[in-house]
Amino acid sequence: MKQIVLGTAGHIDHGKTSLIRALTGIDTDRLKEEKARGITIELGFAHLELPGGQLLGIVDVPGHEKFVKNMVAGATGIDIVALVIAADEGVMPQTREHLEICKLLKVRHGLVVLTKIDMVESDWLDLVREDVLEYLSDTFLADAPIVEVSSVTGEGLDELIRTLARLVEEVPERDTGHLFRLPIDRVFSIKGFGTVVTGTSISGSIRAGDDVTIYPQGIASKIRGLHVHNREVSEAGAGRRTAINLQGIEKMMLNRGNIVATRDSLRSTYMVDVVLEHLPSAPRKLKNRAKVRFHAGTAEIISTLILLDRDELKPGEACFAQIRLDAPTAVLKGDRYVLRSYSPVQTIGGGEILNPLPNKAKRFSDTVLSQLKTLHTGEEKESLELFVYLGRFRGVEESQLSFLANMSRKKLSGPLQSLKARQRIIQFDKDPVLLIHADFLQKAGDEVMETIAAYHRNFPLKTGLVKEELRSRTVGAKNPKLFNYLIQHLLREGAIVQEKEVVRLKSHKVTLARDQQEIRRKLEAIYAKGGLQPPYFKELKGEFPGNTAAEVLSVMVKEGRLLKVKKDLYFDSQAVDTLEKKLVAFLKAHGEITTPQFKDMTGTSRKYTIPLIEYFDLKQITVRVGDSRVLRKR
Repeated sequence: MKQIVLGTAGHIDHGKTSLIRALTGIDTDRLKEEKARGITIELGFAHLELPGGQLLGIVDVPGHEKFVKNMVAGATGIDIVALVIAADEGVMPQTREHLEICKLLKVRHGLVVLTKIDMVESDWLDLVREDVLEYLSDTFLADAPIVEVSSVTGEGLDELIRTLARLVEEVPERDTGHLFRLPIDRVFSIKGFGTVVTGTSISGSIRAGDDVTIYPQGIASKIRGLHVHNREVSEAGAGRRTAINLQGIEKMMLNRGNIVATRDSLRSTYMVDVVLEHLPSAPRKLKNRAKVRFHAGTAEIISTLILLDRDELKPGEACFAQIRLDAPTAVLKGDRYVLRSYSPVQTIGGGEILNPLPNKAKRFSDTVLSQLKTLHTGEEKESLELFVYLGRFRGVEESQLSFLANMSRKKLSGPLQSLKARQRIIQFDKDPVLLIHADFLQKAGDEVMETIAAYHRNFPLKTGLVKEELRSRTVGAKNPKLFNYLIQHLLREGAIVQEKEVVRLKSHKVTLARDQQEIRRKLEAIYAKGGLQPPYFKELKGEFPGNTAAEVLSVMVKEGRLLKVKKDLYFDSQAVDTLEKKLVAFLKAHGEITTPQFKDMTGTSRKYTIPLIEYFDLKQITVRVGDSRVLRKR
């Protein structure tokens, strides 16, 4: 059975609360102040069983201009609006404002209830009816039924109930959404049960025992119990007036405007990107950086309005904007919102959330405006690709993409797989699943290649860059997971070569200039002549001023022409190879060799003998046993 919520709207003292009491027997004015003043201040709730057994949830809203913010909170999640107009007064200021709010919130179904017909003559009632029809002619209630009632005498109530039953049948089943969300409109405590919150669940479903998160604070809790229309239930779905008993939560931790949602499903934000409609009835232009009151769900937040393509917005115009909030909230793409002026307080506009978690937007940017147009009117696949693009080099978790695009994972799967197949979106890690747009992967890859190329230009005699140094020099690939993916990708393409921890371009070869080749010939001669007793390099620095000789020496080591045994001590590779063969043959014949025996074999002093035997230990030719060396077992 469909779950439908009816909300009242209309001017103060037009009989909204009396009408609900006459229909349901429930007095929605529960506060002492409401009883004393005879006006509705806070939201009231009731329910009505229709002739077919359908249970209709009812939200009664205050009509006084001072409490319109409460009316906006109550209008969140309603399916049908009952615009209540007193026959003795007709259309009044809050009649107009309430209807404009319903229009901004995209309420599409409703009826008009002319109340207090017992207080007017039939001729007057005819005039009021004509006036109402004229006023509603260009609104979504232009063809809505008009029912005339008296809450005092009961006249017309049966007709009203029949009309409501017919409307409930006509109203399409709402899209329940993929996440449970309930904007909180009341918080209270019940002895023995603890904290209870109420609201109209606007999407998804929840069961007793489920884990939830309360936003924007990010407080974790569990559902202890659920009530719908004062009846205990095990599950509550979208479109129901719901009371939730929360586990482990103090009343003081929560306020109206908070949202109970599926665990870890939303993200808190201080900014939202929107399309803004400025009401034709607004008294003045809206200027950039105007202070406004932002209403979404049941929250009211003082905010700064940033107009992205102009300096002022005239009444009746629309534009893209960014709203920067003084306090955080949590919303989804496609949510409706209402704007009211800061002072004097009046409804001035509203519209649709396009990006629930944006970066600070640049004004008058063609790129920004084009992106917002895609989010506003583009296809789902285009929006998905754009949200990944907006993740830039940091990428987007696939689970967060479901939140950003307001799509269930099942619905997300098809277009996402299509984008992956076309290589527009690339997965660069599995746990968690991280996605990056192809354009930013290309930019990051180009930057890695250019960083290596620049290093080769600056240090032509060095083989390449150590990987970690390369990552630190690359702005677009500082994310270690993205960097590792890029290195593997470039290796597979054959663009780079990795030797241990050093990375170089495949095309890079160390080539010596003419003066460097002359230095190389001199060094080769020195170390070939030195054999196993070469000079320490520090002893040669006077013959080779500058750093060029050290760089050439490094090249010779990488080529295998020389062996670096310790700092400043290099040997001719052939001399050491010959010594290694002698050593292995000796150990095979005698089993072990002492340091003095090895000294005799080399014919050198201890300053060469000790580094050489330690070199063979390091190379795993020998292993020390007591004061001797033996062959290491392979």
